[in-house]
Amino acid sequence: MDQVTQHNNQQAQRRAAMAVLAQAEAGEIAARLRNLALPAHQDLRAPESGLVMLRGRVGGDGAPFNLGEATVSRAAVRLASGEVGFGYTLGRDGDKARLIALCDALVQSRDHGGAVERGVIAPLREQLMIRRKQAAVETAATKVDFYTMVRGEG
Repeated sequence: MDQVTQHNNQQAQRRAAMAVLAQAEAGEIAARLRNLALPAHQDLRAPESGLVMLRGRVGGDGAPFNLGEATVSRAAVRLASGEVGFGYTLGRDGDKARLIALCDALVQSRDHGGAVERGVIAPLREQLMIRRKQAAVETAATKVDFYTMVRGEG
């Protein structure tokens, strides 16, 4: 496998992991990480909160406009082996941002990437899918079918 393909695969894996971690609760992530032997790591950027501007478009392709601001927390972590992870999450949950950053760094590690995928990301992904299915079932239960009867006048 050439370097470009390997890099693209790693980026896709990180992207998929971040999609799951962003929707998980901080307590769920922390509980799963407790089951792993974590390597030495340090905070490059302590968790901090700030604002980002949300932009919208009318109809999805119209002129962009500023919709408002949202609170975001971010953090950065470096493993002793050199991998750097970044974590962002909506809201003021600095602990969650730090946990996401730690998972991002671990996913990049050759020694820990597989264990994090099996012990943290995959179970959280499964929980997320279960929640989505339950929400779909609950939504489907309230579905109303509207139909029009054609009168036989002629």
